[in-house]
Amino acid sequence: CHDSKGELHEFGSSWKTEDCYDCSCSREGISCCSSFAIPSDYDKEKCVSIFNKETCTYKVVEKDDNSKECPVHAWV
Repeated sequence: CHDSKGELHEFGSSWKTEDCYDCSCSREGISCCSSFAIPSDYDKEKCVSIFNKETCTYKVVEKDDNSKECPVHAWV
């Protein structure tokens, strides 16, 4: 399998992309899915979600003060 960067992967292999997706290669092709939860129910007027590629996680903080976290009621 050739991934989106043109790198070759053996059948039966799996890897994590730099964008935090878990991928695998089979004879049918490449399959990828996110390895992180996305915040979906929070106060979008007051807060913003920030993705950290180092930890593959989202943090939801106040727009006016990024040191204050906001409550998240649902993740997808």
